[in-house]
Amino acid sequence: MDRQHPIYTIETKCQDCYKCVRQCPVKAIKVRNGHAAVIPELCVACGHCVKVCPAQAKKVRNDLGRASYLLETGRPVYVSIAPSWVGEFKEISSTNMIAAIKKLGATGVSETAIGAQEVSAVLGDWISDRGPGLWISSACPAAVEFITRYLPEYRDRITPIASPALAHARMLRKEFGENIVVIFIGPCPAKKLEVDLHPDLMQLALTFEDLHNWFKEEGIDPAKVEVDEDNDKFVPYSSKDGALYPLEGGMIETIKVKNPQRETQLLPVSGLRSIDNLLAGANSDIEDKTVMLECLACAGGCINGPCMSRGRTSLSSMLEVRHRADAVNDYETKMKEEELILPLPESTCGLAEPDEEEIRKALARVGKEKISDELNCGGCGYDTCRQFASALINGNAEPAMCSSHMRKIAQRKANALLRCIPDGVVIVDRDLKVVECNRAFADLFGEATQLAYDAQPGLEGAFIDRILPFHELFRTALRTGQDVSRERLPVGDKLFTVSIFPIEPKWTVGAIIQDVTETELKREQIARRAREVIQKNLVTVQEIACRLGEHMADTEILLSSIADDYGPDMPTIEEPEKEG
Repeated sequence: MDRQHPIYTIETKCQDCYKCVRQCPVKAIKVRNGHAAVIPELCVACGHCVKVCPAQAKKVRNDLGRASYLLETGRPVYVSIAPSWVGEFKEISSTNMIAAIKKLGATGVSETAIGAQEVSAVLGDWISDRGPGLWISSACPAAVEFITRYLPEYRDRITPIASPALAHARMLRKEFGENIVVIFIGPCPAKKLEVDLHPDLMQLALTFEDLHNWFKEEGIDPAKVEVDEDNDKFVPYSSKDGALYPLEGGMIETIKVKNPQRETQLLPVSGLRSIDNLLAGANSDIEDKTVMLECLACAGGCINGPCMSRGRTSLSSMLEVRHRADAVNDYETKMKEEELILPLPESTCGLAEPDEEEIRKALARVGKEKISDELNCGGCGYDTCRQFASALINGNAEPAMCSSHMRKIAQRKANALLRCIPDGVVIVDRDLKVVECNRAFADLFGEATQLAYDAQPGLEGAFIDRILPFHELFRTALRTGQDVSRERLPVGDKLFTVSIFPIEPKWTVGAIIQDVTETELKREQIARRAREVIQKNLVTVQEIACRLGEHMADTEILLSSIADDYGPDMPTIEEPEKEG
């Protein structure tokens, strides 16, 4: 069936933190342009990345649209609800939950736990009949995917018994007919993968988050919905000890309740990393023993599934599940062993292992030329540098993910900048100790500082107050978190221009210091020469003004004399008369 993989990334929300890479037990994450995306071919849909993503960029596929479509087909719809629902909806009674789901359009609501009871009843006998050896439960689809993909040597040790959800689907079809629609609701995104692989048994898997959203969209409050005490009951009947399945060891407890005399060693293990560690060389450890492992992908069991609401405490949820479970063995099973046999589908992991030469070339891309360069620090998200190199080769990682490599590049760039800047540069921490400085800084403050720099390049750890007298400016910048600047600051026979700026406010500051002594002297010389020129110009102007004044006086006398000669006795010139 061609559907979107159950887990996906909202790329615009991804914050480039690589936490999903670090936490993913199978490294089914690829990083492109700083954004992490799920690799469907590698992902086992455990949903752990959804749980740990701080930006909530990892999401579980929303299938509410398909749920509405299935309801519109007119076929009877039966909901199989996982027993962990009592930890998710603690304040809701079973009758209210049934009534609310039926109001959504379901024909009936049934507990997946009754399918679990059928599995437990069959499983004990099935393992005993096989004799000594190691067997692995098939209850958790994420654990099954993990083993078949990444521990294929144990694939044949997985019991061919249907999971509780699929066993329950077969029960419902046997009870209500093959034409029904079965929708599972629980805390597990891997159930969506399981349903996609078995569409003949179950048509859809929703999460508790889906159910919350569905209630909200339809305006249904389960706590206030009208209840019919006679009809709002689980069909075809309520569960007993099968309700313990969401807890680590719950399956084992159920098997023991049904078959208390079994000699099979029943051991619980939860968390994919724990499963991986436990199965390492396990076949050689059991010899003539009969051992069954209850393997669950989520630490502590399904009650800690990735689609359980955040903020709810595991302990209270576990206690709620145990409180509602009825651990008795006085019930009859309805299914035969042959009805629960379900062979595993084929599943392979498509990544080829790179050869040694490819790995060495990939390691060289991140500056790891020697074995000693391989720090295996885990900063990239991978357990070892070689795993990271394999991811680089397969196109699932980027060199920038190597923190030690990027730190070295940043350090080289910073050192190059410090060397190239002609002015003195110094970085000081909150204790007024030098973090780093360049040679130009040492040259500014005398021979002693130069000798210290030669002995300890960068002067790391030196107290700034022992090098320069204006250390209080650094203290001020650290205290206020603001820039501090001084121009032509006198120190001995020199003048400095100082600019201090915060790098990490109140923790680290940097400073650029310029020796402006010669520049200021030249400026003073130029200013003095300019003043001399101005003075000379003023004298010249004054002389010109004096001479202009004398000439103006002579000119005024001459013009006055001429004006007097042309006085009032002088004949006037008559204007000619105008014609017409």
